[in-house]
Amino acid sequence: MIQFDNVHKAYRVDGREIPALHPTSLQIGAGEIFGLIGHSGAGKSTLLRLINRLEEPSGGRILIDGDDATALDAAGLRRLRQRIGMIFQHFNLLASKTVADNVALPLKLAGELPRAAIDARVSELLARVGLGEHAHKYPAQLSGGQKQRVGIARALALEPKILLCDEATSALDPQTTAQVLQLLAEINRELKLTIVLITHEMDVIRRVCDRVAVMDGGTVVEQGAVADVFLHPQHPTTQRFVLEDEHVDADARQDDFAHVPGRILRLTFRGEATYAPLLGQVARDTGVDYSILAGRIDRIRDTPYGQLTLALTGGDLDAALARLNAADVHVEMLR
Repeated sequence: MIQFDNVHKAYRVDGREIPALHPTSLQIGAGEIFGLIGHSGAGKSTLLRLINRLEEPSGGRILIDGDDATALDAAGLRRLRQRIGMIFQHFNLLASKTVADNVALPLKLAGELPRAAIDARVSELLARVGLGEHAHKYPAQLSGGQKQRVGIARALALEPKILLCDEATSALDPQTTAQVLQLLAEINRELKLTIVLITHEMDVIRRVCDRVAVMDGGTVVEQGAVADVFLHPQHPTTQRFVLEDEHVDADARQDDFAHVPGRILRLTFRGEATYAPLLGQVARDTGVDYSILAGRIDRIRDTPYGQLTLALTGGDLDAALARLNAADVHVEMLR
């Protein structure tokens, strides 16, 4: 659905070219939820806004559903933007207009539907996001989560193929964030929309995304399926995001483990193996004792996973490792 071919972007500041996005090539498949994660200044917002040309690329090609977006004239760009909805961090609602009028705005600007059809479409969209009873309220009368739902309804007004989410949950509390992410997942599943979502929170990526690209300094430093990137991060930037998501201080953890006897392993389980009583069986069969130093069991979208950091002592360590590997457990030797 979206292809970046050696796309780059630089801004001219005081006569100097300041790169915001270094030459980047990536593909985003139709119907997937693709996450872009990076700290402030990493270039993720620039990359997102290049998709609908709110930012103009300095070079390279951007293909949207097979069309070269970088070659479009003004009329072609207007047609492209009608196929791309956008949700903003701070909602960007018009305070002087009702909820219904905010959602209707793209339809009125398009000028293709009579008033009755616009009203029917607005009612349908507000029902989809759970705000049917709030149509005549104003943004100031809504909570943050409700405002973002209005933003989502507005973004869906023209039946886009692509939905861009610019830090759509950053201004929301954790419970409301979970509700908005669930709504986005439902929209993706039911409408088969391609969703591109930028965030600085790994937990957001873990909850809803199929694939993720990690950005640092205007460069994509790692990308892949969320489970692979989240459970086995390769780049230091990705590793920092994972530790932040686990609320772990890497240096402190190394100090904590310094005086722990035995071999230290990190085990990663996926799917139903997450809930199997494997450790007890391995300990009984091989005589190995284990202590759990850290761990978590959670989900990546709909897939359960578990990660445990263990110290193993005594018994037949090689036999224990062989049993774990045979059970399709990913084993990393930390010490």
